[in-house]
Amino acid sequence: MATGTADARDQPAAMAGAEQLISRLSGHVEHAYWSIETGDLAGQLETSSSGLLSVDAAIRLAKFGRNALASRSGGSALTVFARQFRSPLVLILVFAAAVSVFVGESHEAAIIGAIVLASCVLSFTQEYGASRAMEVLRQRISRKATVLRDSIERTIDVEEIVPGDVVCLSAGNLIPVDGVILESRDFNVSESVLTGETFPVVKSAGRSAPEAGIAQRTNAVFTGTSVRSGTAKVLAVATGAQTEFASIAEALERRIPETGFARGIRMFGYLMTEIMLVIVILVFFANVMLERPLIESLLFSLALAVGLTPELLPAIISVTLAKGARMMAASGVIVRRLDAIENLGSMDLLCTDKTGTLTEGVIHLDGAFDVEGIASRKVLLWARLNAILQTGLKNPLDEAIASAPHDQDDLSGFTKIDESPYDFVRKRLSVAVQDSAHEQVLITKGAVQNVIEACGFVQDRDGLTPLGATERQAIDEKFRRWSAQGYRVLGLAIRRFQNKASFSRDDETEMAFAGFLLFLDPPKEGVRETLSALAGRGIGVKVVSGDNRYVAAHLAEAIGLRSDRIMTGEDLAKMTKNGLLASARNIDLFVEIDPNQKERIVEALRRSGHVVGYLGDGINDAPALHEADIGISVDTAVDVAREAADIILLKRDLGVLVRGVDDGRKTFANTMKYISITTSANFGNMISMAAASLYLPFLPLLAKQILLNNFLSDIPSLAIAGDNVDADQLRRPRHWDIHFIRRFMVSFGLVSSVFDFATFAFLLFVAHAAAATFQTAWFVESVLTQLAILFIVRTHVRPWNSRPSRLLAGLAFGVGGIAVAIPFAPFAKWFGFVPLPAPVLAGLLAITMLYIVVSEVTKTWLFDHGRRGKRRRKTTGTHEPRANRPGPLGEEPRRSVP
Repeated sequence: MATGTADARDQPAAMAGAEQLISRLSGHVEHAYWSIETGDLAGQLETSSSGLLSVDAAIRLAKFGRNALASRSGGSALTVFARQFRSPLVLILVFAAAVSVFVGESHEAAIIGAIVLASCVLSFTQEYGASRAMEVLRQRISRKATVLRDSIERTIDVEEIVPGDVVCLSAGNLIPVDGVILESRDFNVSESVLTGETFPVVKSAGRSAPEAGIAQRTNAVFTGTSVRSGTAKVLAVATGAQTEFASIAEALERRIPETGFARGIRMFGYLMTEIMLVIVILVFFANVMLERPLIESLLFSLALAVGLTPELLPAIISVTLAKGARMMAASGVIVRRLDAIENLGSMDLLCTDKTGTLTEGVIHLDGAFDVEGIASRKVLLWARLNAILQTGLKNPLDEAIASAPHDQDDLSGFTKIDESPYDFVRKRLSVAVQDSAHEQVLITKGAVQNVIEACGFVQDRDGLTPLGATERQAIDEKFRRWSAQGYRVLGLAIRRFQNKASFSRDDETEMAFAGFLLFLDPPKEGVRETLSALAGRGIGVKVVSGDNRYVAAHLAEAIGLRSDRIMTGEDLAKMTKNGLLASARNIDLFVEIDPNQKERIVEALRRSGHVVGYLGDGINDAPALHEADIGISVDTAVDVAREAADIILLKRDLGVLVRGVDDGRKTFANTMKYISITTSANFGNMISMAAASLYLPFLPLLAKQILLNNFLSDIPSLAIAGDNVDADQLRRPRHWDIHFIRRFMVSFGLVSSVFDFATFAFLLFVAHAAAATFQTAWFVESVLTQLAILFIVRTHVRPWNSRPSRLLAGLAFGVGGIAVAIPFAPFAKWFGFVPLPAPVLAGLLAITMLYIVVSEVTKTWLFDHGRRGKRRRKTTGTHEPRANRPGPLGEEPRRSVP
């Protein structure tokens, strides 16, 4: 294929040949493309090393589809709506309605069908709206890639890459396609996602054997792997669902660890299922043994199950999490995985680098000095050549050097010959240049100790001096002094050559140490207050940095962190896993850390019982981001860090993270409200009705009345996602505790049942109610108590001291009014209701008010009992297993940060 910029005359011809092109490419390329010469492979793909024309790329995009795996969005509106009917409870009710029609109870079936449909519509509107909102948020963090189009480099969405594109890769990129390498430079790729191999592998152009496995294809790269170091141009062969990654994507998805939130929902589902099955089976067979009508008994039993089960829980969770995600987005936090919101709220320990989070992140070069500590124009010139001419990993230090004030040094007289890109083992970057006099100079800069390792001499004013112990000590003293003043110090070395054609890392020997580069990144304004705000929320901060101990200690003192509890990477390397576990909790500054050690630190802190958040944006942060309970990155991070993270900060600011933590805790609190409201009211009511059905000569409620009750009481729950949250619920991390939820449910269930039986006694022995009056009165009282308990359990304090949202309060009072009015409505007889006498209504209201008072007392006792137990364990020094520790509304407290 010819390459070059296509003008308007070229496009009709290209479009005319679209069918032939697609036909030729439909079979794609031969199998084992990694064994084909790159020229032949480019010919089969009808492209070249200069890339595709834009018009040809558009044709291929239409043919092969977007470069993405199968969509994981919620799907079309019809799909989401149909999904509402997959619930076993809904299917059972549909079956029951069909049975009712079969036995001639079409009126009963119509009412059941209408209520089921209304419930599904409510759930659909919430879930579909939440999925659309999340799709909008995902678009804000779509990945980009650099490709050659029309012979020039263009930045496009990753999903627009097609077979035949030439993709430009550099350190930090996630590889977006399967393809072969056209050219590369010190190109190392991490393939652990596919092969499980921990260490990066070297990749270069060439051919591999046709039978070579993924790990042996040294000339090929694969979607989902990441560039560790170096640069390369890759010819895209397979995209989207045709990639190796796609074939194992489902298995990889299954490997994502279950969050505490998802585990809590699952355990709660098991609990409710167990209770529901017991009630349904016992009630059904008991009613059959009492010779009640079979269909009526079946419908009543199923309706009890529906009444007990929080069938709107999936929709409530979706809405609450989506609303939380929107709130967080407005605060500058984009959520990549919804269930990560709960982990963010649960976080009690944050590990972070210092640059950009604790410091301003706007690094500037404060000075270039020779080995004697005197400002040197020559050292600055060498540094600028190294920073400006390198083409590998972009970093703020090179940007600071390039933008530093200088005396108009003319770089045009220098020609770049070669370079050895930075990597995290050498911690050096070398660029070879040739000046106008044809003298070649290899310029190396990097961490001072790593640069010294490559040196055999010192470049001073008198020329070259052998690097001995005295010279090393002088260099080290200057390094320590500047570091203790808060400067980040790099070393710079040179070596001169004559007529050398190419350079490699092997040439970084016997160099001459030439000087120092000092960078300043002052503490971020307000960071001390932000750290205090995190501490006030029960979140400790640990610094994990590759910088030296002196810089880190100086910064810690400046921002209010402890600077005396330090562990270096050298110390860490000597520790066993258990040794690190014992020590990590008591360390505040992890310094001079190698990339692989970050993951070890996070793992040790998690094993010690913390919920760990890790904030990072570099290539070497990806393993730690994966290991952390909540991986946090920034919008400007390298691809591999962004993809490893659970949430993305649009601004690298801990203040943004504080707001995100608050939003995460609000989301969790509101989710727990629905569960608490449902379990506290529904459990008692359904148990009471099940018991009453065994002793009354009639059913306490008809199946259609139970379903209507459940439908009405669920309506206010739709507003829980936007409810106000008390400040005390934001002060510490929140966690699931299914054992406490069970105690909560039983305690409030018993209270509810006591008042249910009091209502039964009032209706039977005081009001002498007939069956229809009893059922109507019990329906009204049941709805009112379920609405009343909403205002009790939604807060830890007195209800009048915690204002609910207007929507929640409005819906609750509105539904309460509807429940009282329904018996007097023209359609009341459809549901078997009759008007209630005023004395009966007054008695029901009195019972409801007394129920509210007793429920408030029960709540206070339950929470105070949990707090006293916690204080008692703390005093005696004993610790219960975490799952048994009580906490408000099922939220399990973790240990405090040391």
